[in-house]
Amino acid sequence: MSSEQNAKRQPSLLDASCDNFVHDLAELSPTEATAWGIPGYEGELQDFSPAYFEEVADRTREMMADLDALDDTTDESDDEDDFDDVDYVTAAVLRDRLCLELDLHHHGEDIRSLNNISSPVQTIRDSLLLMPQETDEDHEAIRSRLSKVGTALHGYRDSLVEAASRGMIPPQRQISEVIVQCERLADADSMLDGLGVHGSEIDSAKTAFGDFSDWLSNELQPQSSTEDAVGRERYERFSRLFVGDTVNLDEAYEWGLQRLQEIRVEQEAIAHQLYGSECSTRAAMRNLNQEERYQLRGTEALVKWMQETADNVITELNGSAFDIPEEILDIECCIDPAGTGGIFYTPPADDFSRPGRMWWSVPAGQDLFHTWQELTTVHHEGVPGHHLQIGTALVQEDLNLWRRAVTWNSGHGEGWALYAEQFMADMGYLEDPGFRMGLLDSQRLRAARVVVDIGLHLGKKLPDANSSGKWDKSHVKTFMRENTAMDDANLNFEVTRYLGWPGQAPSYALGERLWQNTRDSAVAQGMEVKDFHSQALALGSVPMSILRDIILN
Repeated sequence: MSSEQNAKRQPSLLDASCDNFVHDLAELSPTEATAWGIPGYEGELQDFSPAYFEEVADRTREMMADLDALDDTTDESDDEDDFDDVDYVTAAVLRDRLCLELDLHHHGEDIRSLNNISSPVQTIRDSLLLMPQETDEDHEAIRSRLSKVGTALHGYRDSLVEAASRGMIPPQRQISEVIVQCERLADADSMLDGLGVHGSEIDSAKTAFGDFSDWLSNELQPQSSTEDAVGRERYERFSRLFVGDTVNLDEAYEWGLQRLQEIRVEQEAIAHQLYGSECSTRAAMRNLNQEERYQLRGTEALVKWMQETADNVITELNGSAFDIPEEILDIECCIDPAGTGGIFYTPPADDFSRPGRMWWSVPAGQDLFHTWQELTTVHHEGVPGHHLQIGTALVQEDLNLWRRAVTWNSGHGEGWALYAEQFMADMGYLEDPGFRMGLLDSQRLRAARVVVDIGLHLGKKLPDANSSGKWDKSHVKTFMRENTAMDDANLNFEVTRYLGWPGQAPSYALGERLWQNTRDSAVAQGMEVKDFHSQALALGSVPMSILRDIILN
């Protein structure tokens, strides 16, 4: 562990190989370069064709071969080329992540990828949103990337055609969602018009999105199935990728049901405390929505509240429960013009020239926001959530670029963000019954995700003892409506997300569970909680199984 934290450590041969790997990936995938803050590829755009995905896989195989070669030269001597403690962790993370990615490629999961949240259409859209708009050079880069949208979508179409030829066609429901997203990007009031540029490139990009929407509707969707479930074999692959550990899915399903019952009991107690013994949880949430002290009107007020809340937490927690690096003492809160209903975080550039940002994607027409419900989300996305977690990794001089900025494990990342929400409650930040209800609503949502995601994709029977039926989309939506205070716009987006991105949503609660178990074991061994936070976050995003092994020796 001391080697992991030694600021004077010199980069190793494995570090150099990882850095080369990252820059090669940035050249192959310019949108990733934008997300990672690596300059030089701002005007480029990968084509998402079968050849592109094969190139990425080939470079990944080369990285694995480099790792094997370097590992073979490591022995018990003190040779300077031998792995040190940092290298051993890097090697373990590389083997875990890259082998899983190659396995997914082998099974065609990359060329068939299409869903409402994390597939090439959203990658193209979101990369444009991340690009700076201040200078003439920025504008030229945006125009250049826009000019390549048609080629990118054509290559993506070729991948979907190749997948279809192998019998791998995205579900009908996901295709419908992406059709709508493409139509919005092609419309007269498209978010593309808000990129700060004008000219033929915007028109050509809109035309490309429109043509792709037509192709999905006329050619791909008629071949698709209404079946949403992916089955146990595919689901186990996705679960291992997202959680960062092997999960007993049947035990996790039962745990989710039990956790939901525990949360319901506590929510009912708060409802009675707030509004009397006859008040239900649902009625209490409606009452909370009517209380002016929890209301914000307009996106300007929303951004101001987000920013003030995030800034105050950074000031108050720095030096107490956490050591917050100077480079991430600032966070920028923004409105996402895509309007999908999600709330998310985008990391700083590797050199911190772009700050970490918290985005609220406000659906069209929504003007009223409820802080009782969303305060815990600000902690999730900001500090001590993703902003602290990702920013802490970025400032680690001992870690190579791949470990600092590229590798990402949802069970580690989203699990930490949920851990951060509960930690803020433990620190007394959510003592107000309304805010406590909001935290429990968040926890109930994440536990419900475990149940519906595993239940639907594994074809489990419904938990209702009086029913012999199995999970389907209608049951998922009903169950989620019963277990969250989300409005319909957000609920519809979330449910479609679970259907099209299997294994990802449960990684939040399952990751949090692993974080809490690891912390409790570390404390039982004599570690202080603050030291646990510092040591764990300094590792970067590592699979939860590897985190546990390192922290607990």
